[in-house]
Amino acid sequence: MLKLWGFDNVPAERLQLLADNANIARNLRDIFPHPYTVTDAEEFIDAAVQGNIPHVFGIFEDDEFIGVGGITVKTDIHRNSAEVGYWIGEPYWGKGYATTAVKLLTEYAFNIGLIRVFAGVFAHNKASQRVLEKAGYILEAVLRSAITKNGEVMDEYLYAIIKS
Repeated sequence: MLKLWGFDNVPAERLQLLADNANIARNLRDIFPHPYTVTDAEEFIDAAVQGNIPHVFGIFEDDEFIGVGGITVKTDIHRNSAEVGYWIGEPYWGKGYATTAVKLLTEYAFNIGLIRVFAGVFAHNKASQRVLEKAGYILEAVLRSAITKNGEVMDEYLYAIIKS
């Protein structure tokens, strides 16, 4: 059974093993380091445990850590919205874990009083687009030439779901 938990019992070596993957890094923001070192993992875990990264969770299949997910709550006029983000370790791709994790993260966002959750997806990341669609998100816009990753300018697909 998939669940979202804190990082108290996630070994840095386990996080590093899954996160140090070019196939994951190519679909995340530049702030996500690649290569991903044990030091990067230790710093991330410490920040998450200390509460310096709010609303971030380890994704677990039973007791096994398989990825990271969270929401970034927006402020000011966007205070009822949050951006969802997630990654699953490559050995666990294609098993429905990402879709279930997005559903759990969305439920969490709605339970803390948010109305809208959205995600921006790189144009080439068809798997993540399918994940969001299966989780009930709707494609709202294609932001043309909105992203530059690894020197390539590409479109961003903006998906969102509204609390009913």
